[in-house]
Amino acid sequence: MKILKYVLILAFTATVFAGCDKGFEELNTNPNEPTKVPSGLLLADVVRNTGNNLYSTFVGGDMGECWAQHWAKVQYNDEARYTPRASVIESIWKNFYEDVVADASQMEKLAEEEGNEAAQGAAIVMQAYAYMLLTDFYGDIPFSEAAKATEGNFTPKYDKQADVYQGIIGMLKRASELLATGNGSLVESSDLLYGGDIAKWEKFANSLKFRALMRISGKVDVQSDLTALMDKPMFASNEDDAELTYLDAYPNANPIYENVVRGVREEFKVNSVLVDMLQNNSDPRLDIYVAKNADGIYRGKPSGIFDVPSGDYNYDNVSPIGAFYLEATRPAVFMSFSELRFFQAEARKKGWISTETTEKYYNDGVKANLEKNGIGDQYDTYIANAFASYNDGNGLEKIATQKWLALYCQGTETWAEWRRLKIPALTPAIEGSIDEIPSRLQYPSIEQSVNKDNYDAAVSAQGADLLSTKIWWMD
Repeated sequence: MKILKYVLILAFTATVFAGCDKGFEELNTNPNEPTKVPSGLLLADVVRNTGNNLYSTFVGGDMGECWAQHWAKVQYNDEARYTPRASVIESIWKNFYEDVVADASQMEKLAEEEGNEAAQGAAIVMQAYAYMLLTDFYGDIPFSEAAKATEGNFTPKYDKQADVYQGIIGMLKRASELLATGNGSLVESSDLLYGGDIAKWEKFANSLKFRALMRISGKVDVQSDLTALMDKPMFASNEDDAELTYLDAYPNANPIYENVVRGVREEFKVNSVLVDMLQNNSDPRLDIYVAKNADGIYRGKPSGIFDVPSGDYNYDNVSPIGAFYLEATRPAVFMSFSELRFFQAEARKKGWISTETTEKYYNDGVKANLEKNGIGDQYDTYIANAFASYNDGNGLEKIATQKWLALYCQGTETWAEWRRLKIPALTPAIEGSIDEIPSRLQYPSIEQSVNKDNYDAAVSAQGADLLSTKIWWMD
């Protein structure tokens, strides 16, 4: 790990100089080269590595948008038919542990030594975020002993997902407390989410905690925690969204742009489930989410099908992803106000919180998403549409459907929420390698050799290491 290596080199250098006489040390100390990396400088890489992995077409596309049926593919279709690449599965594990968890943990330690509680809190938020992604991908994962790998011990135990989630919730509580103190600061240029705005990091910590509590709400009584959280600062508008804005040129552009547009990976198209839902219900997001095909019409493709491209589904007759979502500067969304509002609508509908009304939270979520798509002026017309207007009789279905629509191009979160709610009803991919939408990723194969005893224990506890094995929070 580059950052850790640099820190160790600097520490070694400091030790060597400590053994020299005082005059020599003063002569050979460059005041412009610090002997310790300031904690805030590590944040940029942590955030960027998180966003790049989330928005990789091999991760958020193939195993997010395709599995949740926002997208479909007209060639190179193995992943969309539930045969993910072993190398991608391993890279997810490696990248989030090494490039996010480890670096954010190092940032936390440095910030604690500095007495910088703001930087410490932000570092904990990013660790919690990465752990949530990892456990939602795989189920039981190394958590309590995860730091061992950075210390040379490559055999950390796997913790049960229930314990991982309790740990994540505890981390976010701690992060919120640190960020609320007002002590310390963040380097504006290195804070790619909020430009040094600590109050917004506190909102992010609490909003992410709300997501975590809702994710496990089918297994744990979360009512008291959610009620208490409603008194904390959380996202209050689209201005609070946690998102990484990319630049307009390679290699700093949005990964979807870099792969689909710059890399000419035009096999990524739009799924017929999404196109039909938008088109049949006069949804104004249709021409934002979907581009017209070569015949000038909107046409999606169902998931799967081994023999593509074909006369039925090919590069010309299936609609591409809308240009709005292929922009180089399109941000990577870590969490949005719209998503939080849909979580709050669900919690209110189920009687877990008592503030506002379910319809108010729901309407806020719909409006916020239309505004993010540049069509907020169409909200009044859309919300009066029978498809969009809230109805208490099928309120949970309405909430989940609008959330699924609002999470477009946020593949990993869309797949996670679909696994939890199973709305909208989706049919498994045609000619898929398994006859159901995957519930998890298999563990990377290297774990079977490097960490076999703990791998075996995890499989014994959780179930067979298969895509179809349900993880703990799933019904």
